[in-house]
Amino acid sequence: MIFITARFRVLPQHADDWPELTRAFTQATRAEPGCLWFDWSRSLDDTNEYVLIEAFRDEAGAAHVGTEHFATACATLPAYLAETPRIVNVTVPQDDWSELGEMAVPTSR
Repeated sequence: MIFITARFRVLPQHADDWPELTRAFTQATRAEPGCLWFDWSRSLDDTNEYVLIEAFRDEAGAAHVGTEHFATACATLPAYLAETPRIVNVTVPQDDWSELGEMAVPTSR
């Protein structure tokens, strides 16, 4: 799968509105064939920063950047950002989350 993590520093006056500003893009991306997940989190240390964690089946990653909703996001979302987002993009040989064995929860709960 293609695993992507991106950090978005949003202008302070738009930080609370970021989930709504990205809602259509998020929903359209989640509906794409091959999208495994597309999840936003807000930083606990910097309320102007959001982290996007996304994953696609290998063949779906290239298709994602060719969609109309991706083009629209690229054209409209930078107006709300304080800086260019930073990204880590890797291909990993799995298709879902693995368990964090070091913090395994007993099954006898």
